[in-house]
Amino acid sequence: MKILITGGAGFIGSNLIRHILDNTDYQVINVDKLTYAGNLDSLSDLNENNSYSFELADICNEKQMNRLFNKHRPDKIMHLAAESHVDRSIDSPMEFINTNILGTYVLLEVSRNYWMKLDETKKYIFRFHHISTDEVYGSLAKDDLSTELSPYRPSSPYSSSKASSDHLVKAWHSTYELPVLITNCSN
Repeated sequence: MKILITGGAGFIGSNLIRHILDNTDYQVINVDKLTYAGNLDSLSDLNENNSYSFELADICNEKQMNRLFNKHRPDKIMHLAAESHVDRSIDSPMEFINTNILGTYVLLEVSRNYWMKLDETKKYIFRFHHISTDEVYGSLAKDDLSTELSPYRPSSPYSSSKASSDHLVKAWHSTYELPVLITNCSN
């Protein structure tokens, strides 16, 4: 099994990669642009691990993504790459629009075109797992919890861009039947 993980040099991504490599015999391809949140040093001990590889790439670059899909032939995509700090989104919303919306669109299209060419067995196991945030549900009361049935109420450029990307993922499933999962994580 090959899993292509975007944003794997971030805090959550690097821990996810370690968890997968420690508990499975899967191969992991870490795709990261290495912006302010990426720290490749946190994964330096994996450089000699034959099940791990790193690719410096921007998810907004369709040519780079096509090249990586063709090179690695992933079975699953775990899309964690995102601009993710609310305060930064207020100061520089365009970065969030580009990465979180356009980047997700590019990955969805590259995934869809790749998936459509797979044989039936590979198509059946393929998944596009979009890791989102509970921020898309807006502010909750102190003891409230969000669920999959909670309405979307984004209140910042960050949460709005993640809500938009969630909707794109849902649309690619509804329109093209791309097999997707969306998780809205909370810290």
